[in-house]
Amino acid sequence: MSGDKRDHGGNLDAARQAWGGERQDWIDLSTGINPIPYPVPHLNAELWTALPDETALANLIAAGKRFWNVPNNQSLIAAPGASALIAALPGLREAGRVAIDSPTYNEHAGSFLAHGWDVVSSEDSAEARVIVHPNNPDGKIFQGDALDRYQFVIIDESFADPNPELTLSALAHHPGVIILKSFGKFWGLAGLRLGFAIGHPDTIEAIRARLGPWSVSGPALDIGTRALLDSAWAKKTRQRLITDANRLDRLVFQSGRTHLVGGSPLFRLYETSNAEAAQNAFANKKIWTRRFPYSDTWLRLGLPGSADAWERVAEAVQDLP
Repeated sequence: MSGDKRDHGGNLDAARQAWGGERQDWIDLSTGINPIPYPVPHLNAELWTALPDETALANLIAAGKRFWNVPNNQSLIAAPGASALIAALPGLREAGRVAIDSPTYNEHAGSFLAHGWDVVSSEDSAEARVIVHPNNPDGKIFQGDALDRYQFVIIDESFADPNPELTLSALAHHPGVIILKSFGKFWGLAGLRLGFAIGHPDTIEAIRARLGPWSVSGPALDIGTRALLDSAWAKKTRQRLITDANRLDRLVFQSGRTHLVGGSPLFRLYETSNAEAAQNAFANKKIWTRRFPYSDTWLRLGLPGSADAWERVAEAVQDLP
């Protein structure tokens, strides 16, 4: 894999260039972002004009520790998105060999390559390991193998919050293990750019030195704190995501020409006879989905977020190849 080939969902500009329409005409199901986000509260105007203060940051960290049950022997740091952490983490160690099984989220390999690492599979000897849990795009759950043979382990739990029982954060007391959390996925506020890392205090301090001061904006500190403390919203949202994921499966299966490969409550991965043709069928209805350069048959869909979106998906399913 080369460091500059990183495909992503959410590229509506490409869809519009090929099929026309304005952004508001499209339903974007190409990402795994919760389509019904946490309601953004009214913000004090000073959050936009003043530098973020230490008290607000401390409040966010305390809320995150409570939400993810971070024990006293571990630390938590906030960053301007999980992507910022993914880009920085390979620089914490001297470059060597990192084991990253594929297919998975390609930013990890790209970031390690950019820092001079060699990317191999878990079948090869390596000093570092990256695990995406649940995996993107197939939702595979890491079952656990001998992680103690690696000096440096990154466990990306960006899609784990709908199923908090899946977390491997108990492993983060080891100095070489880092757990990543994405605020944008479960809470649906990807534009806020907020992410977190859980790890040994020494490791988190090394990350802090790389991020520098004021790395998280004042509005992100405020909204993130409120959302992390809102346990009622989280419980209700988890139930809805599971219900909607099952609903999407039933809807897509009506075509009789697809089956489920895997996924999570935030996205579903389907096997089709022709992923390009299936994506085109959705695009003709101004619905953008995600296919992958390494598969001619896989198509990933996020969840619709409104009655109109569900109706349009139901119509598009009738035209699947």
